[in-house]
Amino acid sequence: MGILDGLMGNASNVDKSEISKEYSQLLVDGEEVNAAFKVIRDLFIFTDKRLILVDKQGLTGKKTQFHSILYKSISHFSVETAGHFDLDAELKIWISGNLEPLVSKNFKKDSNIYDIQKVLAAVTG
Repeated sequence: MGILDGLMGNASNVDKSEISKEYSQLLVDGEEVNAAFKVIRDLFIFTDKRLILVDKQGLTGKKTQFHSILYKSISHFSVETAGHFDLDAELKIWISGNLEPLVSKNFKKDSNIYDIQKVLAAVTG
C-alpha cells in the first residue's frame, strides 16, 4: 500500500512517528499514536486514548476539520464490502445517542478497509 493506493481511495498505512510529529499539537501529554491510515487526503489516527479523524477540506486542503472520538463513545460501526455493481466499500461509525453515523467513508477496494476495521474492533471491544 502506498501513494497510488492513497490516491485511489484505499487506506494506506502511515508511519506512526511521522504522524506523532505532524499532529503533535492535537495530542495530549503522554498520548501515543498506535496506528494511522490515510484515505486520499484524510487520516484515521488511532491513539491509546481516542480516534482522531483528520478531514482535509476545500481544493487546497488547507482548511482542516478534526474529529476527536473517545473509544467509549463509539456505539457500533459497520463495513460494507464492494459488490459487482457497487465498486466502493464503505465504513460507518456511530456515536452513542446518534441515530445517524458520524463517520461515513468510502474506499475503492474492500481489502484495505479491513485494516481499519481490525483496529476499531480492538479498541472498542
